[in-house]
Amino acid sequence: MELTYRRFDPSDASEAEALVAFLAADTWPFHGVAVVGAGQARRWVADGRFDGDDTRTFWISDGDDPLGLVRLMDLGDRTPVFDLRIRTRYRARGVGGHALAWLTAYLFAEFPEILRIEGTTRQDNAAMRRTFRRCGYVKEAHYRDGWPAADGSAVHDAVGYAILRRDWLAGTTTAPAWDDEPS
Repeated sequence: MELTYRRFDPSDASEAEALVAFLAADTWPFHGVAVVGAGQARRWVADGRFDGDDTRTFWISDGDDPLGLVRLMDLGDRTPVFDLRIRTRYRARGVGGHALAWLTAYLFAEFPEILRIEGTTRQDNAAMRRTFRRCGYVKEAHYRDGWPAADGSAVHDAVGYAILRRDWLAGTTTAPAWDDEPS
């Protein structure tokens, strides 16, 4: 598989509809909305959720087939965040790791003022947590009951990971000082 990344163009109506179709055709179990209807996706596109001053979205492709989507957010901050969606049939094939490595390199190269990149996932998303660690991200937070299920049936813990520019440049990781509270 030879993955490429192409910026989403919201001014292209056919591309906007392709994004709607992409979001509505699959399930996203570790996202705030696991099943996205076409109407909801159209509203998100119209509201500028995928492109703007602080947001850029990229298609992940292998040839003509879009395998996934990377949305980079808070680009005006020194600590941006991202949303990564891989189609079900391409999960567990290395696409997520490739995309995380790509977006990390892209953000640090494109935005020299960025000091760190953050990502959050549900505690039970073992695949994404392994991907974070393989790509040099370090667990920095654990939010108990921090991720309500979209249908209200449960509340999950959430975990936060980040990579520092200095660690990325050096190829190292720096663990947080977890035991920093006075006795």
